[in-house]
Amino acid sequence: MAQVLEFKLPDLGEGLTEAEIVRWLVEVGDVVAIDQPVVEVETAKAMVEVPCPYGGVVTARFGEEGTELPVGAPLLTVAAGAPEGPALSGPSPSPSVSSATAASDPESSAGSGNVLVGYGTGAPAARRRRIRPGRLDRAVADVVVTARATELVTDPAPATALATDVQGPVPVVSPLVRRLARQHDIDLRRLAGSGPDGLILRADVDRAIRTAEGIAAEETATAARPARAQAPTAAAAPTGATEAPPLAGPNASAAPAAERIPLRGVRGTVADKLSRSRTEIPDATCWVDADATELMAVRAAMNAATGPSAGPKVSVLALLARICTAALARYPELNSTVDTAAREIVRLPGVHLGFAAQTERGLVVPVVRDAHTRNAESIGAEIARLTELARTGRLSPAQLTGGTFTLNNYGVFGVDGSTPIINHPEAAMLGVGRIMPKPWVHRGELAVRQVVQLSLTFDHRVCDGGTAGGFLRYVADCVEQPAVLLRTL
Repeated sequence: MAQVLEFKLPDLGEGLTEAEIVRWLVEVGDVVAIDQPVVEVETAKAMVEVPCPYGGVVTARFGEEGTELPVGAPLLTVAAGAPEGPALSGPSPSPSVSSATAASDPESSAGSGNVLVGYGTGAPAARRRRIRPGRLDRAVADVVVTARATELVTDPAPATALATDVQGPVPVVSPLVRRLARQHDIDLRRLAGSGPDGLILRADVDRAIRTAEGIAAEETATAARPARAQAPTAAAAPTGATEAPPLAGPNASAAPAAERIPLRGVRGTVADKLSRSRTEIPDATCWVDADATELMAVRAAMNAATGPSAGPKVSVLALLARICTAALARYPELNSTVDTAAREIVRLPGVHLGFAAQTERGLVVPVVRDAHTRNAESIGAEIARLTELARTGRLSPAQLTGGTFTLNNYGVFGVDGSTPIINHPEAAMLGVGRIMPKPWVHRGELAVRQVVQLSLTFDHRVCDGGTAGGFLRYVADCVEQPAVLLRTL
């Protein structure tokens, strides 16, 4: 006999408490395998495909695309049975909805335990069991027919819940009916259901909506008729009466309404972090122009090398990242965070280098782990890998958190300088403008050189201007004379 199991939105980790449904990957009636992705959700950190730990037939989905659900809210229900068993000869009893942790058949309904590997699930994996469409028992088929007939598809509330108030339960089963009534301010307690045992159907709510709209239209027309009949003419207006302002002509247009864009998902998280940074961190910025001609020449020489030991191409960002790790080794004050509750500066033992990446979903900051142990080639390969994941929205929350210092290349936007906001709770961020030909005094003579502006925004609590200036000057020296780096390699 089939058993209907409820799969709830799992804990996605990293302190996330909600997610937005971006795209359903299954329909009601589809057969799903254990650990098959069933929905794509967007959290404040990343886009994630959520796998279902049960195998069976999808009987209901809760939430439309674009709906935000809290962790623990129902996502869908799956009818899981014993596909290898013999077909039932008689009608199947109605399956009961069970929670994700309670099941009578441990092999078919306990699930894999791998709800979202690495995102807060720690249950041991059970033996997988897949349900094939051709071998579903009759109970599962009955569940599919029932699910489609009752339209248990869109409401985030549990499918079996009844709308209730102080007067007792209202005979409504379909969450779609309840949601439709809420949207049109229909009091379900005043409706007489036309279904079995007085069950309120969608047709009953639609009829009530049309009735309410007709009454509202009639009241509007009735209110307008006396007003037109009583309007005085200009000749009959009493002496001393104030003339009413002229009405707008037929060609006059109303002012367009302002557009409201919810601050949620990635954009909402970025807004919160930037606001907190400005509120908590007393930041300051220093900047310097540097001659990047030699750095560009070194990069060209690296990428021109051939042979088996040549390796992949090295980007300018990778070279700048390697320069940053060398500078942080000399000035560890900037690889810190501030514990405001304890009033302590916490110097961090390793460099987890974040780099700003602009995507269609907004600004994200992937993190290169243990950047202080990598060379330019290794950092460049990791930056390329994380950038590709960012563009496709497949970065995990773990890949977007834990940074200790951020490198921001805003030169890709064609600007020379900026005063970046520190990525809370870090203590500093290096900004890099565009590298472009400019007049420059080189060896006592005016020449055209490749010039870049570097800016460092730092938390003034962790160091003073002398330390920040020393860090920035070292970075500029490495840009102008890459051989300086040889001392730290």
